[in-house]
Amino acid sequence: MAEDSQRVNKLASGLALILDGEDRKNSSQKNRLISYSDDFGEQSLERTLEYVFDLPSKTINLLTCQVDADVICSIIRNDYLRHHKTLLIVDACRDGVSAIVDGSRPYVVSIEEASVSGEFQFVKPPLLVESHAVFSSARANVCVWKGKWMYEVTLETAGLQQLGWATVSCPFTEHTGVGDAEDSYAFDGKRVIKWNLNAEAYGQSWVVGDVIGCCIDFDNDEISYYRNGASLGVAFDGIRKMVPGLGYYPAISLSQGERSDLNFGPRPFRYPIHDFQPIQLPPSTNQLVICLLQCFSKLLNMWRGERTSHNCMEKLRRLKRFMPVNELYNPVSLGICQELFSALESNAESVEYISWGPFLSFLMDVFRDQAPHDYESLDRVLDVLLEFPGSTVMFEHLLSALSYYCKTASIVLRESPYSGSYPYLALACHMLRREDLMVVWWKMSDFEFLFEGFLSQRSPNKQDLQHMIPSVWWPGSCEDISYESSMMLTTRTITEAIDKIEEKHRDLCCLVMQFVPPVTPPQLPGSVFRTFLQNFILRNRGADHNIPPPGISSNSVLVSLFTVILHFLSEGFATRDCNWMMSSGTSKRSDIGFLHRGGQQSFPLPLILKNDPHRIEIPRLGGSYSHLTNFHPVNVDPESEVVRWEEGCVDDEEPETRITHLGSRKPCCCFSWDGNFSRISKNPFRYTTKASQSHCNSIPERSAQVAAECSSGNLNDEIADKPSTSDQSDSDFGYRPVHQVRVVALESTSSSSTLVEEELFDAMLLLYDLGLAPNFKQALAYMSHQSHLISQLEETDKQIRERVSGEQLRRLKEARSVYREEVIDSVRHCTWYRISLFARWKQRGMYATCMWIVQLLLVLSKMDLVFSYVPEFYLETLVDCFHVLRKSDPPFVPAGMFIKQGLTSFVTFVATHFSDPRISSAELRDLLLQSISVLVQYKEFLAAFESNQAATRSLPTSLLSAFDNRSWIPVTNILIRLCKGCGFGSSKHGESSSTSSVFQKLLREACIKDEELFSAFLNRLFNTLSWAMTEFSVSIREMQDKCQMIEFQQRKCSVIFDLSSNLARVLEFCTCEIPQAFLSGADTNLRRLVELVVFVLNHLTSVADPEFFDLTLKRPGQAPEKVNRGMILAPLVGIILNLLDASLVADSREQNDIVSIFASMDCADTLISGFQYLLEFNWAGTFKGDVHLTRLSQLEDFSSHLISRTMKRVSYDGEADNVDKVCCICYSCEADAKFLPCTHISCFGCINRHLINCERCFFCNAPVLEVIQNDRKTCEI
Repeated sequence: MAEDSQRVNKLASGLALILDGEDRKNSSQKNRLISYSDDFGEQSLERTLEYVFDLPSKTINLLTCQVDADVICSIIRNDYLRHHKTLLIVDACRDGVSAIVDGSRPYVVSIEEASVSGEFQFVKPPLLVESHAVFSSARANVCVWKGKWMYEVTLETAGLQQLGWATVSCPFTEHTGVGDAEDSYAFDGKRVIKWNLNAEAYGQSWVVGDVIGCCIDFDNDEISYYRNGASLGVAFDGIRKMVPGLGYYPAISLSQGERSDLNFGPRPFRYPIHDFQPIQLPPSTNQLVICLLQCFSKLLNMWRGERTSHNCMEKLRRLKRFMPVNELYNPVSLGICQELFSALESNAESVEYISWGPFLSFLMDVFRDQAPHDYESLDRVLDVLLEFPGSTVMFEHLLSALSYYCKTASIVLRESPYSGSYPYLALACHMLRREDLMVVWWKMSDFEFLFEGFLSQRSPNKQDLQHMIPSVWWPGSCEDISYESSMMLTTRTITEAIDKIEEKHRDLCCLVMQFVPPVTPPQLPGSVFRTFLQNFILRNRGADHNIPPPGISSNSVLVSLFTVILHFLSEGFATRDCNWMMSSGTSKRSDIGFLHRGGQQSFPLPLILKNDPHRIEIPRLGGSYSHLTNFHPVNVDPESEVVRWEEGCVDDEEPETRITHLGSRKPCCCFSWDGNFSRISKNPFRYTTKASQSHCNSIPERSAQVAAECSSGNLNDEIADKPSTSDQSDSDFGYRPVHQVRVVALESTSSSSTLVEEELFDAMLLLYDLGLAPNFKQALAYMSHQSHLISQLEETDKQIRERVSGEQLRRLKEARSVYREEVIDSVRHCTWYRISLFARWKQRGMYATCMWIVQLLLVLSKMDLVFSYVPEFYLETLVDCFHVLRKSDPPFVPAGMFIKQGLTSFVTFVATHFSDPRISSAELRDLLLQSISVLVQYKEFLAAFESNQAATRSLPTSLLSAFDNRSWIPVTNILIRLCKGCGFGSSKHGESSSTSSVFQKLLREACIKDEELFSAFLNRLFNTLSWAMTEFSVSIREMQDKCQMIEFQQRKCSVIFDLSSNLARVLEFCTCEIPQAFLSGADTNLRRLVELVVFVLNHLTSVADPEFFDLTLKRPGQAPEKVNRGMILAPLVGIILNLLDASLVADSREQNDIVSIFASMDCADTLISGFQYLLEFNWAGTFKGDVHLTRLSQLEDFSSHLISRTMKRVSYDGEADNVDKVCCICYSCEADAKFLPCTHISCFGCINRHLINCERCFFCNAPVLEVIQNDRKTCEI
């Protein structure tokens, strides 16, 4: 495109030398345009026409009649074609190609139906195909055996495809395709390999919008591939020679849902390769039309030159003896177009080729792909073309071509900022400002497909980024210092290019929104855009699935459409005539975006309560729509209701202290923080948790992620029989009524048919959920990976400096080279994501979107069943968007302001709804729990919870209630963060998490106030810790028996150990804050606690191989001192010391005897060895400081007293000889009881504890009828 622009500019400058003002003035006085002679006897009219049509001097005789379109047509037919005889000659000699056709007309290359294996669907003619089978393959109906041939494949999807060549003998099945036979060759850019029986690495990874050129060269017996015109090298050489009629066929294989657009030559190639011919013959009228368009271009450049009227041009015009062209323009242009359309009518099949090639190039030359664009010249051309009926078909093909070029255009640094799809979008936008052309587009059967093409934007792969960002720099790098300024300049340039493209996307969408189709009955503005939006959403349901269904659009279209709507709602319609779209009752200021207006807010309930076709099967918070309407119908009329509220009324603050757009205290999205996108952060996550005892993932997903590495399903399935206690009524979740909320009727029935901003807002949220969320997840993963790679590179550099020479130094340098390349690649990807996703205005709009959603959800949550009808994607988008902004790099705002200045309502919502029974999806409730778990890690966000009245009022009780068979992992992580710093071995120094004395007090009060709730929580805590330690022990023994460290099991052991340590810490907190629950009343809780302490001690001290045990606890990237046995031993010591401290304060006559309970355990040897292990453990090497070490003397005194008491009760005589009789659950007591009727054996203590919660055998899950101990029936179930 750049080369074409330079050529056109040179042509324009060479031809704009012709006309002066006097001749134009004299010519305008003539009523008829006829020839005349100047003082030298030269006919300036004839000479001008000879120049336009590139004819020799005096070819055209004196014109004695009026010059009109008919005269021009006569000149073209007689003089022009006589001197350009080769224009109608077609080279029909195409030796080396053979087609399977009937021979009655020129062959048309297509898919041979008989060769199809699987199922192909033709999405759009002529050859846009999609696979609807697991693996579909097909050949074309033309083969080649001599010469150089090519065809192009445009990737509509970028998954598993095999593109290439195959002979007729190559079999296609559901398992074998192109490249899986001897004479079959294919390239697969998804896996970056080539196929010919075997696979080998080749080429580059491809992306959606890539154009793959498949070339076969029989002169050199080679097959090669090109990606967007760039050679990928020779893929196969020495291919077998073929005979005429038996050659290689173009062939493709696509996996399910993959789409490709094949071009064998009916359209000009996007990237033609020198010396390679298209398999299908170009139309015969091609050269004639090209020359006529060149004549039109000459005429137009003469008119441009006349318009400029420079002095130098006047002199040269007189020397050329040319006449003024102002009046000559109309008849000449009409005559040229008349002959052009006449040629196309004689060969209708050529219209597509001409429109995609010469005609598009001609218009781009007129318009100019670089600013400033020549709008006036383009309008003059369009005025002439639209006078001919045949132009309709040509413009249809032209719009298809422009859409295709937008889809395949690449951002080129040297052409920026007017690069990528910008030139084609700019041309299309200007053309579609004409109502007649907009009608032509709207009437096309593939209107929506072309619209998606205009909104497409090809993403770069690794090689593209290398060209776009040649110089890479990051803080602390050893790269050339000049790279920093170079990268900053490059980043700004690419940012400008993307801004230009996004601006044209908005212009195009505005044109569609404003378009009123010529139909009866008349429609309102916005109806066409609404229909497109609804159909687009309908097609793309499931785009967020791991395996998307067939027919979904490119992700870039989802992103572009979201970006367009976000800009409209955030930045307003100030420069676009769309005020009709603004909400009723709002201040009609189009310069203020919908998301930032503040004041009275409104939302039409039909958007939630109706089940429009494009929203079918979209899950709601309360379940499916059909289930809700059958069992929980709403009482409001969905066609006539609007809910209204005042911004900020859902917050706890007083009106004068609320953060609102119209108040004195503004939200973050109103501030002007500068984000420098050209700067690369060394640690992109400003608030990433350092390695801690909890080891929980800080990225929230739609399910619990803490135990994801060891299969959270396996962990939770084992305790699936535990009863859930999330049984609070709906009223328990309302922290207080929301005032200033009212439901009113819609102001008019017509507004329900007008596209309104709330409707765009609803669609934008769904687009985010379908398309943006996966992109942000990938971007944050790249940024995290970049930080990790930079740390590795710096560590390697440090080791190199410490090594003088040797083999290790050589290996370190090799490793450094690898790390450096990976860092550079990661920095490029992160830079691209920062530019394309984290623009400042986008962050501003996303923040305001979060404010809007959370206030809407809080308002709707007070409307009884209406809340259940809210689509799930509202909640998913809110949570994901919130955390994306929280972790964005550069940061949107400082952490201390992020929640405080606008999103306190988010804290209110997650704290009051994470166990709301109206939210039927357990994954969504886990999502809210995970958000709390992540936020309470940081002191700035923890302070927001502590100052939030709704959180302090409901969170402690809700957390204790939510500790059930599914949610215990995130609840444990939250509790452990709230309780940090108050246990044995805990240190506030050097920890990223903060201690919350506020919530510790609230948790204590909740436990004391509701004894039944605390008792149920304590019971589940005992059971869960017992199960976790059993699972941990079994996993270790399995690995020991196999004598190998299995990676999956090692990760599982590590995660379960973390969870066990956290559970023990929570139990330690209970003994510290509520010791009376163990020391007062019945000794059940104390006895279960003591049994659990002994149980854990036995598991930790009875391992056969301590070194193997320690290896199972290690995790990649963690220092050994961060993970060791002290993590779980410390809370055990804390439990004992807490009980001892409490027993000294309480009345000894009214409390349970701790020593007696410990001494009553039937495992004297385990007690003695366990306490000895605790006393000998290296506490000083595990925890910093000696503040806790002084308390070990208290433990030593207790141990001595306990051993003395134990020795009096039982005579210690060593370990039991018969290890087969030891309980396989606790490994400390004799297996003296068995279940009936299944007869599984364990110790009576373990069985008794198990039967408290479950009446099934914990070995085989069979129902238990009775338990036998020492051959005596002890109990009946």
